Amino acid sequence: MKVEIIAYTPNPEEVIAQAAKLCYSAVGVDEIKKKMTEESRNKFLEMLMSFSHASPLEHASFTFAVEGVSRTFSHQLVRHRIASYSQQSQRYVRLDNFEYIIPPKIAENEKAKEIFIKSMEEDAKAYEKLTEILISEKARPLIEEGMDEKKARRKVEKESIEDARYVFPNACETKVVFTMNVRSLIHFFELRTCTRAQWEIREVGIEMLRQCKKIAPVLFKSCGPACVNGPCNEGAMSCGRQAEIRKFFKEL
Repeated sequence: MKVEIIAYTPNPEEVIAQAAKLCYSAVGVDEIKKKMTEESRNKFLEMLMSFSHASPLEHASFTFAVEGVSRTFSHQLVRHRIASYSQQSQRYVRLDNFEYIIPPKIAENEKAKEIFIKSMEEDAKAYEKLTEILISEKARPLIEEGMDEKKARRKVEKESIEDARYVFPNACETKVVFTMNVRSLIHFFELRTCTRAQWEIREVGIEMLRQCKKIAPVLFKSCGPACVNGPCNEGAMSCGRQAEIRKFFKEL
């Protein structure tokens, strides 16, 4: 698994502080910038993060590149609608030897791992066979009309692999680039770093938060699952480890 911030709004804490302060100021941004010191900015941001005026947080965004994750992960990720996504296409990219993600609990059990890997290998073989059958069938009329065989096969490859890909499992590895503003990120972290979140998206979420904290420590200081700042939202399904969880995210 690889998680990397590849771009972000320059000086995100300054941008958000200036935008928020403008809402309560009689002067313009130039005057606000002149009077704002690092200390006053941080103090203001801490106050801002403590109440519900969240719209200024939308002025800064972070772009992440994530690789070595499954389609199970990406199906959950795109449910966060206030974001922009670019994902490796299975229509345009032919995956003859597709990579796959093995869940840790399966990897720890030799019998389960054996069954899992065998299933992946069978899927890979099925994909190769389906791709070849479809390409050959679709290319035949073009070849009979006089088109060069290599050119004919290339011409029909995309529409062939877009059907063959249906055999791929949720474990299939994928790569995705996505951008979220700070307001969306805070909501994402609240949901996806919780112990109740699925293991893969939780691992990605924790690493995303770790990297965000290095760039904007004040903005993301109190981020994490709901129990970091208040009561657990999971009710009877709570993990019951609030003290441990708070300590973990404080030290992250």
